Amino acid sequence: MGRIVGSALVSHQPGLMQSEDMRRLMGAGTDSDLIAGYARLRERIEAAKPDLILIFDTHWFSTGYHLIDGGEGYQGTYLSDEMPWYLYGVPYKYRGDPEFALGVEAMSKKMGGYNRAVLNPDLARHYPTINLIKHLRLEISDIPVVSSSICQNCRPEHFLKSGEIIGEAIRQGEQNVIILASGALSHRMTDIDWKPNHPSVFHESNVSSPEAAASDKRAIELMKQGCHDQILDGWETDFMPHFWEAWGGHYLQMLGALGGTDCRAEGVPLSAYENARGTGNIHIWFDEQGAA
Repeated sequence: MGRIVGSALVSHQPGLMQSEDMRRLMGAGTDSDLIAGYARLRERIEAAKPDLILIFDTHWFSTGYHLIDGGEGYQGTYLSDEMPWYLYGVPYKYRGDPEFALGVEAMSKKMGGYNRAVLNPDLARHYPTINLIKHLRLEISDIPVVSSSICQNCRPEHFLKSGEIIGEAIRQGEQNVIILASGALSHRMTDIDWKPNHPSVFHESNVSSPEAAASDKRAIELMKQGCHDQILDGWETDFMPHFWEAWGGHYLQMLGALGGTDCRAEGVPLSAYENARGTGNIHIWFDEQGAA
């Protein structure tokens, strides 16, 4: 029997890929705590000894299916078309896992879902995957990494169902898996001519609005308590009005894999809550105990 041996909501914000000198300049002399948080997350991953890492990638948008990349491996040099003036020239080389992707597709057919494997090695890369691979040093550990898309014509229940299918595929397999939901909480970006409220761009007062930051903090507290059912209860009224990244599909699919409304996994913050161009970011770890 396979197991989900840990999971995490993880920030991938692109500014973290700049040099430490530049990050400290942006932080009024202090680096982002998300950087130190990656080291804390690496320790959790190493202790869990996973056979595979699954990343819900909030920049990989698909239509009609939740896609699982099933290439044998990926190698190249990443260039972001979003901010190519600094996120460029990033070399990557890591293993995939076609059997896992095909196993998810088979389970989806069995459970009446919409998950589909894509085995084309030319499938584009996105920085919610690449940034985590680099900061978590997954190339060095040689752990296979599989990315999963965000299907853009989905409601919350569809994301939960996708996660449920993936969770069942994991449990019916033989691998220990860590799930990383790569993305932000509130995701309303500030205007191009925005002026910071605080000298450190990372400070939470620079999130798009006080209301968005307050909503994010309520969600974080509920995660810490393992009250994911309450987050779902307030999804449309309290959380989605602040535009969680990718409709919250990264968190919802992770939650679906961990048991959905029955999940009581208590979150452990591994970083401070921070701003990134108006969006709310944090690393939160959930232990294996949350997996049903």
